[in-house]
Amino acid sequence: MNTFKTIAKSAFLAVLISGCGSTGDIISTPTENIDNSPLKVSELTEAEKHNWGHLDLVTDTIPGMSVDKAYTELVKKKKGKKVIVAVIDSGIDIDHEDLDDVIWTNKDEIPNNNIDDDKNGYIDDIHGWNFLGKGYDEQLELVRILVKGDKTNPDYERAKAEYEEEYAKWLERKTQYDQIYEQIKNADETLANHLGKKDYTKEEVNAIKTEDDVLNRSVQIAKYMFSNNMDSMADAVKEIGSSLESINDRLNSNLNKDLKGRVTGDDPYDMSTKYYGDGNVKPVKKSESHGTHVAGIIAAERNNGLGANGVANNVEIMSIRAVPNGDEYDKDVALAIRYAVDNGAQVINGSFGKSYSPNSEWVRDAITYASENDVVFVHAAGNDSKDVDTEPNFPDDNINGKEISNTYIRVGALSPKYGSNMVASFSNYGKQNVDVFAPGDSVYSTTPENEYDTKGGTSMAAPAVAGVAALIRSYFPDLSAAQVKQVIMESGLAINRKVIVGGDSEDVRPFADLSKSSRMVNAYNAFIIAAKMAAK
Repeated sequence: MNTFKTIAKSAFLAVLISGCGSTGDIISTPTENIDNSPLKVSELTEAEKHNWGHLDLVTDTIPGMSVDKAYTELVKKKKGKKVIVAVIDSGIDIDHEDLDDVIWTNKDEIPNNNIDDDKNGYIDDIHGWNFLGKGYDEQLELVRILVKGDKTNPDYERAKAEYEEEYAKWLERKTQYDQIYEQIKNADETLANHLGKKDYTKEEVNAIKTEDDVLNRSVQIAKYMFSNNMDSMADAVKEIGSSLESINDRLNSNLNKDLKGRVTGDDPYDMSTKYYGDGNVKPVKKSESHGTHVAGIIAAERNNGLGANGVANNVEIMSIRAVPNGDEYDKDVALAIRYAVDNGAQVINGSFGKSYSPNSEWVRDAITYASENDVVFVHAAGNDSKDVDTEPNFPDDNINGKEISNTYIRVGALSPKYGSNMVASFSNYGKQNVDVFAPGDSVYSTTPENEYDTKGGTSMAAPAVAGVAALIRSYFPDLSAAQVKQVIMESGLAINRKVIVGGDSEDVRPFADLSKSSRMVNAYNAFIIAAKMAAK
């Protein structure tokens, strides 16, 4: 699972290390008449930032999924059925104030009696299952390939070359960020001492006139940070510090050949052992926040006066802890999918992915199993700015270009500003192997210990779509999983304009060329088309 997102631009690095010195047409689905939607000129308000993925492109000029509009005009007081959504991810804070009422409970299991009451092979699986045990830090799959030392593996040489490139890149990045962090921290301390307080303002910094070289350099650093959307130097210190922590994680865990991450006692390359791990689905530490954030995007309790609203209002979240701080094991993912299906999930969200998959057939078999059992599987496209039609990202649902599931949906990420930059710079894409796009950059949601935060990634776009799938399955329970996918694919807004791809301003393509459907998901239209399909 690669969640690191580079913050500093190359110019930013150079400054800190060396010193300071028209609208497009939108083609609508038949259910909505949209044309010439204007570009949003003003900055998003705080409320819009926290809810942009639920807003409407026409009304708000923000490329959201029209979730709020769907509830206001269509869902209203209709009664739906409960839908179980399995979240295969890192641990989930099931006691979070905005999630505690939407957590799935296995009613056939008696808590903490150390007996497999429901005879499913998993003892005390009250809210799901934890395939990682007490472990969390893990290597990337390419490192595991090298550690195994099998040079006959067709991926060995590619993994070796990529490892050497990656290790050198992250080591250089660590050197840069160490310097940046020290300089920002020192500048913050210098300004605080000069102004006599830690919570100084931009205006106070801009008003400083000095001939002192150290103070002047600190002012220039602060001004540069403010120009890069930092509200304060304290925020800059925190954000760069967080990035440095991610870099150290990459070197000390993900790229560390000596790391022994597996603690469950099973052989991850042997599918004959299946009942390992435990029933504790919570994070092992507060910073393990990814799963909690994903769960909130799907199902944070709506309109309860707390921090975030989920997409779906009639959901129970089944927590399956299988994604470490590193690359997930194929065995864990395959068993997690099967556990979800066997225990009643109707939608599965998978916000994870990797470039190497030694046992990809295990996962494809599980995806097929989900499809055969009428379960929608929603998967993040990945955050490498790559075309997954030519550079594989696992898991996928195809063998030699032939799809093995008609209920698998792969999702790319949108940014909150409609226009040429609406596709998130990090998002993978693919005309054949990415199905749709949905809000994924700068998404506000739940994090452990009753907190909330903004995160970006296709990891955030997938649960947005899983929420729409759950919404359809709740109010139109007679539709099959394949029909739910069809609704989502056909009901989105088709954007007839060119966009920047992979954050490269030289790479501009029609939005329609980036996914199979050529569309961005729209909950309002999905509800209308689902209603028509159900009526037939």
